[in-house]
Amino acid sequence: MLQPNRTKYRKDQKGRLVADLVRGKPVDKALNILSFTQKKAAGIIRKALDSAIANAEHNNGADIDELRVTSIYVEKATTLRRFSARAKGRGARIGKQTCHIYVTVGDTPAKK
Repeated sequence: MLQPNRTKYRKDQKGRLVADLVRGKPVDKALNILSFTQKKAAGIIRKALDSAIANAEHNNGADIDELRVTSIYVEKATTLRRFSARAKGRGARIGKQTCHIYVTVGDTPAKK
């Protein structure tokens, strides 16, 4: 079950650091890791993961104990352009970067 979480006000590079921590892990371990990670991106990714888990349970009838973070990726989105006042009537451009977060959860593959 793919859960897109679009246009979050965080740089994509900072989100990828947190996404790499939970990729491929069972969802209970991933939620535990995210709750103890002291980065703002961890809270944003946790909300996306919670939503993906709820969608998989409600829409597909998946068992939460068997769910795993099959893929998670953070990609760059649009940059909001802002101006800051500078000396002598000038202005400096400030770019506020945003990102898109995509979380996919699925059943654990059967062990052979």
